Amino acid sequence: MIMALIAVVVFVLVAAGVFAVASLFDERRSHARLLRERLATVQQASERQPSEELLLLRDELLSDIPALNRMLQQWPRMTKVQHFLSQADVKMKAGKFLLLTVCACVTCGVLVLLLSDSPLFAGVAALMGLFLPYAYVSYMRARRFAKFEELFPDAIDTLARAVRAGHAFPTALELLATEMGEPVGGEFRKLFEEQKFGLPLRDALLNLAERIPIVDVKFFATAVMLQRETGGNLAEILDGLSYVIRERFKILRQVRVYTAQGRLTMILLMALPPIIVVVMMVMNPGFMSPLFTDPIGHALIAGGIVLQTIGYLLIRKIIRIQV
Repeated sequence: MIMALIAVVVFVLVAAGVFAVASLFDERRSHARLLRERLATVQQASERQPSEELLLLRDELLSDIPALNRMLQQWPRMTKVQHFLSQADVKMKAGKFLLLTVCACVTCGVLVLLLSDSPLFAGVAALMGLFLPYAYVSYMRARRFAKFEELFPDAIDTLARAVRAGHAFPTALELLATEMGEPVGGEFRKLFEEQKFGLPLRDALLNLAERIPIVDVKFFATAVMLQRETGGNLAEILDGLSYVIRERFKILRQVRVYTAQGRLTMILLMALPPIIVVVMMVMNPGFMSPLFTDPIGHALIAGGIVLQTIGYLLIRKIIRIQV
């Protein structure tokens, strides 16, 4: 079993090396083809009829390796992965993230198999390695969104003061992008640059709501679009929106107090089994050794990990109340 697994790992490494070398030779041809396509586009632009619409397409690379990029572009889900990484502000291409996930899966599985000589443990470790990169990016994304929500009311107040002082809305967006820190300043800078380079404000606001898919940003985009279509005092609308967001924060803090017992219960239930196992191994190693040496013990450990994960997800879903 171990020799077969080592052979598979060696095959994967050799295949990856051959693929990388081939991609280096393919990169030069890819750049040349791209230049020819751009020159052809420029030459054809003057021949088009004036009524024909010119579409500006954003070329979003999913990998720095041309061959892998072409392969990943055939898979629509990878675009969502790239969008997910951008929301977390992780400076990584989707292709590199995919390779990192595969490497983490194989590494965790092989290490646990070499240490425990149990295919069941190796399978569980491989699944955990497959999940770890996604869990890290998800954590970074949630932390970035939480920081954005914390600074967003102050950003709306700044925007309302700028509008009340007589600045045009695009100028107020530029001021907000300069004054506010990340991530609010960066997102509003993208909003300002999109509408500055010709994108309609409605589409730029929808892009902002797509990049930051939280309720407060959707409220903001809807309020500004309605004001643009129906009129009204934008400063008063922004003041009211800021007040609503702050009231939501108050309710969320109250909910967090009410669900403190549930969170504490989740922490205790998740931490108790590993602590008991460690204590019993220290006090009576012979009593716990069958759990790690017998195949039935391996199955029990795997089942315990699965049940712990299900319990964590269920309790987390119960204590997360949307406001």
